[in-house]
Amino acid sequence: MTKQRQTDYTCSMAAALAVISGKWKLKILNQLLTGPRRYSEINRNIDGMTEKMLSQQLRELEEDGIVARKVYPEVPPRVEYTFTDLGAELSDIFYALEKWGSHFLTAQTGTIIKEDASCYVNIKDAVDVINN
Repeated sequence: MTKQRQTDYTCSMAAALAVISGKWKLKILNQLLTGPRRYSEINRNIDGMTEKMLSQQLRELEEDGIVARKVYPEVPPRVEYTFTDLGAELSDIFYALEKWGSHFLTAQTGTIIKEDASCYVNIKDAVDVINN
């Protein structure tokens, strides 16, 4: 977390939620679960998010050590974003959130809601698919 946004946390869960909370961060992070993405790819794949917001969210995630930014010395400039080792650990957390979310929606609606692979990609499954 940036020093400006960082507060004194007495609970590690509050610190974790502060890093990944917000309307756009989970959508951005989900884009990176399958591998490095260029700025333009992320921007194209998330409807309704402005370029200013994407830049701000990526900057915060980079400052928090969740994503890494690589600039290629080319014309036109090419920038890729990828998970750091710390950020890659979020994959299991996203899976748990998706599983809990489907259980919650099932309990609320009375209709069985299955986990939805369209809103979560398990990085371990993606690696297995690539390696096989």
